[in-house]
Amino acid sequence: MSEAKGGRGAQLKHTGLRPGWTTGACATAAATAAYTALLNGDFPDPVTITLPRGQTPAFALAVEELADGRATAGVVKDAGDDPDVTHGALVRVSVRVLPAGSGVVFRAGPGVGTVTLPGLPLEVGEPAVNPVPRQMIREHIAAVAAAHGGLGDVEVTVGVDEGEEIARSTWNPRLGILGGLSVLGTTGVVVPYSCSAWIDSIRRGVDVARAAGLGHVAGCTGSTSEKTVVAEYGLPEIALLDMGDFAGAVLKYVRRHPVDRLTVCGGFAKLSKLAAGHLDLHSGRSQVDKGYLAELARRGGADEALAAEIAVANTGLAALQLCQARGVPLGDLVAVAARDEALSVLRGAPVAVDVICIDRAGTVVGRSSVR
Repeated sequence: MSEAKGGRGAQLKHTGLRPGWTTGACATAAATAAYTALLNGDFPDPVTITLPRGQTPAFALAVEELADGRATAGVVKDAGDDPDVTHGALVRVSVRVLPAGSGVVFRAGPGVGTVTLPGLPLEVGEPAVNPVPRQMIREHIAAVAAAHGGLGDVEVTVGVDEGEEIARSTWNPRLGILGGLSVLGTTGVVVPYSCSAWIDSIRRGVDVARAAGLGHVAGCTGSTSEKTVVAEYGLPEIALLDMGDFAGAVLKYVRRHPVDRLTVCGGFAKLSKLAAGHLDLHSGRSQVDKGYLAELARRGGADEALAAEIAVANTGLAALQLCQARGVPLGDLVAVAARDEALSVLRGAPVAVDVICIDRAGTVVGRSSVR
């Protein structure tokens, strides 16, 4: 019998669910195909791209249009077995050449939103194409330019057919992203979501780590937090539990099957929900409580004017930024409160806990001591 393996990859394999591709990956593929056609007259179909973790998926083209100095390619999003609202949506990207030195300029096409409020990882007025998809598109535009004699100075307009209608079933309107969807993805891969399968995979991950004699495991909300705990503690892959939104599943299983130490690492906003007592961190079932963050900030020395600003902030990130600018350690306060909530759920089990909060870039913005 082969040795059991743990970690994120093993968890995904255990669920039996098929992964898919993010809107950011689809947009990158479409942009790559469109710019190639603009330079040499032919659309590569299928078009192969390289994702941040080195995978090289190929995407079939559903749209090919070349006219008047503009090329447009479209890719139908396949979200795998994840019940993603954008599954089956047509991601459409148009590319046209700009004057030398312009770089890559992003525009929102039909169905992609525009940022209208602060607190997101994009400036107000920018199209809602998130930082990692932007970087992926830039890198692929540069590679196409190098291969076909272009300069790489282009306008990239990203749209999603019927995206404005689809966005009504997301949180975009409440976040001030108006006119359509966000183009998302940090790895290019959609991890399929199934409560029962994913919780079972978490349990298997704990079991494998315990069987291997590991005393320290980490519950991580995603790939960025995994990188953070590996950098902080040098943990092996087998010690990494892909917790996702299921903080309660990790804590309750570790309560019954203790390890010496549990590190919980994730985005500031998600862990603020744990701090406030939520064990399911999914945006459809719990929300960042800005009033709670305002109260935490008061405990950390915030005056009433700052607390009032936090209470009406657009996002958890915006609240954090307000506090960082005023020297109030809201990140640490959230980490400590999340640790204490975790200890409460553990009910005296012999498990030491610490919490690390990060921002979208993976920078540590708050941490607790081990207790």
